[in-house]
Amino acid sequence: MEITKMHGLGNDFIIVFGETELPADAAELAVKWCNRFFGIGADGLVYILPSEKADFRMRIMNSDGSEAEQCGNAIRCVSKYVYDHGHVDREHISIETIGAGVQPVTLNIRDGKVDTVRVDMGEPILDGLQVPTTVDENPVINHFIEAHGHAFNFTAVSMGNPHAVIYVDDAVNFDLLTWGPLLEVHPLFPKKINVEFATVRDRGYVDMRVWERGAGPTLACGTGACATLVSSVLNGLTDRTAVISLKGGDLNIEWSETDNHVYMTGPAEFVFKGYTF
Repeated sequence: MEITKMHGLGNDFIIVFGETELPADAAELAVKWCNRFFGIGADGLVYILPSEKADFRMRIMNSDGSEAEQCGNAIRCVSKYVYDHGHVDREHISIETIGAGVQPVTLNIRDGKVDTVRVDMGEPILDGLQVPTTVDENPVINHFIEAHGHAFNFTAVSMGNPHAVIYVDDAVNFDLLTWGPLLEVHPLFPKKINVEFATVRDRGYVDMRVWERGAGPTLACGTGACATLVSSVLNGLTDRTAVISLKGGDLNIEWSETDNHVYMTGPAEFVFKGYTF
């Protein structure tokens, strides 16, 4: 089987193209291949599959074997893969996901290859029970949560997958490894949660670090960047367009007043190709 290693701002994936359905052993393969010491090493295993609703369908297995409903960095990698390999020849395509349905994608082409990708990430879900959380509020803004005797406040946003955005004094140096895993499995989050720790520098720039559900600390999270922008607008901290700065680089995020959709723009890169035996 041919595999391709790709990344979006350091959030890296093993890409598989050519299957017609998600293999029965996809979870086991994700755990095995994503291991950074005994495998290929990645945050997730992504299958590009046929779709009856879009140009392609994307299925994402986290490094722990669980399935992610959506992933912003992965959809950019998938979009670059299908164009650069000649499976589409248009700058406007669509990718089907489990959590957010069919998502329109605009490709920025440079020298015959995809340079950056703009994804219509759809409307954010703000109802607490639908995110899901156990909090029956719409929206859930600055809600109290306690973990291991420490108090936080979170804003809940779903971008097809669940996020809790927490504002801290210094996101860049925040103790992600201590608080991320505790908050991920907190009882307030029945399907676990992706946790973003954010520091607003000004109305157009936010530092963010992420603990991803099923993957742990990653260098970037596209849906997390979108959730952070939405949360920051709801809390009156930023304008509706801002740069979300992650450890692996920056994403440009816009929450449109016209259609209420969130738009994400950022790069995707090839790393290498290989084969499994």
